[in-house]
This record gives sequence, structure tokens and C-alpha cells, in this order.
Amino acid sequence: MNCKNCNAEVNSNFCPNCGQPTSVKRIDRHYIIREIGHLLHFERGLLYTIRALITNPGESIRTYLLETRSRLVKPVFFIIVTSLVYSLCNHYFHFDDNYVNYSGEKGSATTELFKWVQEDYGNSNMVMAIFIALWTKLFFRKYNFNFFEILILLCFIMGIAMLIYSILGTVQGITHLKTMQFAGIGGFAYTTFAIGQFYDKRKIASYVKAFLAYILGMVTFVLILMIVGALIDLINK
Repeated sequence: MNCKNCNAEVNSNFCPNCGQPTSVKRIDRHYIIREIGHLLHFERGLLYTIRALITNPGESIRTYLLETRSRLVKPVFFIIVTSLVYSLCNHYFHFDDNYVNYSGEKGSATTELFKWVQEDYGNSNMVMAIFIALWTKLFFRKYNFNFFEILILLCFIMGIAMLIYSILGTVQGITHLKTMQFAGIGGFAYTTFAIGQFYDKRKIASYVKAFLAYILGMVTFVLILMIVGALIDLINK
């Protein structure tokens, strides 16, 4: 028989060319349970990734970029999952994050853009990461990491920040204590710490640059929203 993946001749249970099994088991509840277990596997899954990024984010991400990529989950998958967790927690516990507030003309494009940020902080956070990456690349230009590698760095880091917001937001939703103000501080502090540790954890300058890159990235993101909104409103008039 021939392999259904690469069409090579197969005389065993697996294709000698691409490794594809000759027969694929049907998806049932046992398959789903195995997949969930694989995802949450503590050694090389989601839980391991979270633990590594909390205890030693800089070294863990450097190892992922430069040495082996088998231990941590995929960065894009990680930020999507953590953003989904944040969205679900916010949906069910209705905590008010108040990260971006804008009071403008009702119905204007600028107002709608900031409303999108407020209501869909998970996805807008990923867009903001692009601007933070640009400033990070500028401040740490002497290090040999390109823009896309810095985006991977931020996917991991901002994913953990989303989990911080999710946990403290859920606490606020249940207890009605104002824990989200601590979530903002905690997420900001973690992001600054993780970026600084990634480049050179021994230098205070690394953390100062990380702080500035994060702040300027947020400011740039907000300014771009205002400019785009103003241009749309101008065109519509």
C-alpha cells in the first residue's frame, strides 16, 4: 500500500519516509481525553510552560528560541489560550479592568476603536504587542534577536500577564474586592521583569529599558488608535 500522506510505498505500520501511521484511529472520547491530558501534561505541556514562565521566564524563552522547542507549548497557541481564559473569566465574572478609558463623541470611529480595546482586551493586547516589540527591538538593538523573535518573547510574557488578570479579575468578581488594580500592577511588573531577565538579568539597565519599551509601546498603540479613528471620521465626513 502507499502512504496517504506522501504516497511512498509502505510495508509496515508506519511510513518509512514521513512516519505517518498506515491507519488512523477514529476520534472518540478516549482520543479527546488523551489530547487534553497531553496539553496539560506537567512536563511538556501547558502547566509546565506556565510554571517555567513564572519561575524563570528569561532563560526559558531563550532556551526555546536558541536551543530546543520541545518543552514549551507554541507561543501563538499560548497567547490564544490565555486570552480565551481571560475572555471567559471576564464574561462570567464581569470584572471591570479599566485599562483603557476614552470618553469621546458617541458613534465616532475613535470611540468605537477604544470600545473594542475595552471589550476585547485579549485580542487588542496581541496587537499592542507589535508596538511593544518595536520599542524593545530599538532599546535592545545590540542583542542579536530579530523582530519576530521578540514577538515570540512577548507572546509568552503577555500570556502570563493575561492569566494574572484572569485570576485576580475572577477574585474581584466573586468577592467584589478591588483586586484588578493589583492585577494591573502585577502584570506590568511581571512584563518588565521578564523582558529584562531575557536580555541580561544582571543589569539594572535591562529592566529600565524593558519598562520604557512597555510604556512607550502602550502609548504608541493608543496614539495609533486615535490617529486611525480620526482619519476614519475625517473620511466619513
